[in-house]
Amino acid sequence: MDKFLKNINHEEVLKLADLVEASDGQVVSKTLAQNDYVSITVFAFSKGEEISTHESDGDALVTVIDGKGKFIVDGKEYILNTGESLVMPARKPHSVHAIEGFKMQLTVVFPLER
Repeated sequence: MDKFLKNINHEEVLKLADLVEASDGQVVSKTLAQNDYVSITVFAFSKGEEISTHESDGDALVTVIDGKGKFIVDGKEYILNTGESLVMPARKPHSVHAIEGFKMQLTVVFPLER
């Protein structure tokens, strides 16, 4: 039987936040799915860490699963807390900053033709 999600137990109740841990000075990620159409990754950031400004070909849905993070999209700042989500549109510059240690799930949906 094919499994389309990896690095995660199937048919088991779990907390996504438990899949990744970051020590001081780290950003840790675990990819759950990656193909031409979608990417699903969970991240853990230690306080003060960041992912610098970049762009994506797809729309990115981020959900904070623990803590608080700052997201800058096309120059506008958003503060997200546990349980909150934000869509970062395709081809708009964005960055991620850890105000405190936090964890997030990132789902990127890519266009059918790239």
